[in-house]
Amino acid sequence: MTGVVVRTLCPRDVPAVVRMEGELFGAGAWSQESIVEELSGPGRWYVGAVDEVSGELVGYAGLWFDGFDAQVMTIGTDVAHQRHGVGRRLLAELLDRARTLGAGAVLLEVRVDNEPALHLYESAGFERMGLRRGYYQPENADAWTMRLDLRRDAAADEGDEG
Repeated sequence: MTGVVVRTLCPRDVPAVVRMEGELFGAGAWSQESIVEELSGPGRWYVGAVDEVSGELVGYAGLWFDGFDAQVMTIGTDVAHQRHGVGRRLLAELLDRARTLGAGAVLLEVRVDNEPALHLYESAGFERMGLRRGYYQPENADAWTMRLDLRRDAAADEGDEG
């Protein structure tokens, strides 16, 4: 895995996030205004993965918590750093945060044709719940809704200790 340090995103990270959003999501990328709004939105928590050697932001991820369940808002990894464990590390940070907040579950949507993301989430224990037609705009692509039940995971962990 690439040596990264995960830290809270800050305003100086916005240009790098805008660049990665454009590379990763094309026409569906968030605008700079949307990213700035998200970083300061209520119940939102955004982190970035910084390469330990270069100091460059190589990934970002966000979580939203409504008091009951958490939702993965985004996980993006710079194209040059994909398949080096950065996405796994960011997802682990989000899941730790969701557990700390007391979330019962973590939810997300992912494009049906995004095989690397589907593999990432399924390997972390997420289950496909259903299909949302035409969810991603302007591509009009379908998305899987996915869920990780944190209560079930916590109960299984307690059973292992007994």
